[in-house]
Amino acid sequence: MLSLYRLDKKYCLLLLPLVLAGFLIHFKFWLTPADALKNQDIYFIWLEGKRIISGENPYARVLLGDMRNNDKYATYFPLAYLFSALVQKLGFLEFRDWLYFWRPISFSFHIGIVALILRYFQIRGLWIIGFVASTIILLGRWSIYIVRVHHLEFAAIFFLILSLVLLKEKTKFSLLMFSISLGIKQIAIFLLPLYLIYIWKNAAKNRRIKHIIWGFLIIFSIPFLTSLPFLIWDAEAFFKSILFSGTRLASSHITDAPSVDVIFSQKYPWIVGLRAKLLMLFLMGMIYLSFLKEKVSMFVSSTITMMIFLYFNSVLFLQYFLWSLCIIPFALVELIPLSSQQNKDRPNF
Repeated sequence: MLSLYRLDKKYCLLLLPLVLAGFLIHFKFWLTPADALKNQDIYFIWLEGKRIISGENPYARVLLGDMRNNDKYATYFPLAYLFSALVQKLGFLEFRDWLYFWRPISFSFHIGIVALILRYFQIRGLWIIGFVASTIILLGRWSIYIVRVHHLEFAAIFFLILSLVLLKEKTKFSLLMFSISLGIKQIAIFLLPLYLIYIWKNAAKNRRIKHIIWGFLIIFSIPFLTSLPFLIWDAEAFFKSILFSGTRLASSHITDAPSVDVIFSQKYPWIVGLRAKLLMLFLMGMIYLSFLKEKVSMFVSSTITMMIFLYFNSVLFLQYFLWSLCIIPFALVELIPLSSQQNKDRPNF
């Protein structure tokens, strides 16, 4: 399996220009004034951290709404909000200060994704196409969009990719990485059944239930532990905020590429909220069944699952494209054998 520790000179020489190119792109958008980003999620993450410090519940505002129209509610698990509060406690009080702190972190995770892709191809002897695949994720339009608006995607996707790469060799650590990804942004929650099926398939028959329970606890450890204070504070507000993403209006977002349910909801108004997700959930259920019954890999199943989310979710944001795009390169070459040298070094991940 992929080694993070024995990096040869050729790999480093390929990675170095990618790091430099990535820095130039990020630095260009680091010059964006803080006021220009006050309509983006990164501002509201800072704001929710400020509210926590002030003793306000960031999830309480959803109780004043109708679970359809968005008023920039706190819809993520609280890890990012707590991190924002901690950064402010450390002295980075203003939104501009928060951006100065967050920008290099986001850049590091972006490069981390690129480095994982390049390494995954390199250990299979695919130097050229690996460089191209890495460059796509580094400089492609969907990545540049995330760089421009400073979203959390790079951090959440990095831990997801790391989890998928480590799943076979270091399963428990992989599940913890998945937990961190969900704690940052829960987009990958639709991959949870795949992880549980993987645990079930790879456990001894007399220990499957035990392994499933432990796997479930590890996966939800970060979201649960960070959410516990807010569950105690106001459980109704917390659950409604987290569930809001599944009930919000779709018409207030990218309307030129509507999903099937949005098209039919114009004639059948009852096709809204969770009912509108039935086709998406059905297709995902078929993927879960395929992963259980057929010889299909984790990366392929994860890719198609995230594509179903992208194509059929009622609400569409530009940052959603990056989730499936970052997994696709791994799925394309997953079954290509490791090079002879890497086979010798396989136990080193």
